[in-house]
Amino acid sequence: MAGQLLSDQRGPDGRPLREVIPPYFSIKEAVFPFNKFPGVDPILGPEMRSTGEVMGVGRSFGEAMLKSQLGAGSRLPDKGTVVISVKNNDKDRAVKVAGELIDLGIQIAATKGTAAAIAAAGIPVTVVNKVKDGRPHIADKVKAGEVQLVYTTVDETRTAIADSRHIRTAAIANRVTYYTTMAGCEAATEALKHQDDLTVTSLQELHAELH
Repeated sequence: MAGQLLSDQRGPDGRPLREVIPPYFSIKEAVFPFNKFPGVDPILGPEMRSTGEVMGVGRSFGEAMLKSQLGAGSRLPDKGTVVISVKNNDKDRAVKVAGELIDLGIQIAATKGTAAAIAAAGIPVTVVNKVKDGRPHIADKVKAGEVQLVYTTVDETRTAIADSRHIRTAAIANRVTYYTTMAGCEAATEALKHQDDLTVTSLQELHAELH
């Protein structure tokens, strides 16, 4: 935009500019107002729906992720049950996530297809119905307080989105944190590993580490 190559830029001292790589991780998280609109499907699309952002900073990706979720008002459990219901293309990644959750002492419940993939890997899992398969189903368990976290991904078809809407709206209504992409599920699982080792560092200390 300046009509000048980055490599030709100079700092105030006349020396070439260089990339500064901080010795810590920073993660920005969007804040969404879905809890103010009961019954609205919180699935994301191309529209701008966030009402602000927060940032978490930590020595590891997991610590920064956990702080960003806390700042956004999302509660991550240190025990209880995580429900997993993912599309076929995400099952391999879901199995890895399930194993990590079990290692953290968290129980797994999953819909039939996802549960089969998890069980095939030798990971303990309880089967729970999708909403369309009859009661008691995932949304019922969320409403009953039997679920502390929801991992759900769906194919981008109108039918699949409609079928899974009840899960998302139930999670919102009952203040249960949920993630709708595998990247989000994996990041949240990494954050769960840092529940006991959060540190507080001032901005002045962080800036002093940039050289």
